[in-house]
Amino acid sequence: MGRLIAAAALMLLRSFALPVTPEPAPAAAAFKKLCALAGEWEGSVQWSGARHDSGRMHASYSLTGVGSAVVETLTMDGTPIMTSVYHLDGGDLRMTHYCGARNQPRLKARRIDVVQGILDFEFVDITNLSSSEAGHVSGVEIRLLDADRFILTFLFEEGGQKSRERIELARVPPKRST
Repeated sequence: MGRLIAAAALMLLRSFALPVTPEPAPAAAAFKKLCALAGEWEGSVQWSGARHDSGRMHASYSLTGVGSAVVETLTMDGTPIMTSVYHLDGGDLRMTHYCGARNQPRLKARRIDVVQGILDFEFVDITNLSSSEAGHVSGVEIRLLDADRFILTFLFEEGGQKSRERIELARVPPKRST
């Protein structure tokens, strides 16, 4: 009789327990934040280190592959100059950068802090690198400041010299139809 009461009490307690929803893995949570970038962005670009250039930048973010990838297209003076594609690979967040230097570095997120909006990508490998001294992206830093502002920094190496291409972007409000 005691066992029957204990079993009934246990069943009653289980019926009131709230289901536990596991926290998403850091890569999945970060990818969700990248998906939220979908839309148009405008801002400035400033090089530092071995290069010293500046200008205006337009960025467009869209989802593809039924939401399995985020496509980033960066444009200057109406000309697309580089594109990156972000996606999950199991528990990893990865990106391939289609560079204006005409090569394709592949990177993997090594630091993810979703709460602080920090995503740092490290170099994994590269295709179409013409020589070991040729210019290429060796890392990427993303700082998600809020829903409408973020900083994208490309770490660039060429001929043993390092540069940083810092792009500060703000969301362009959608145009209202009249």
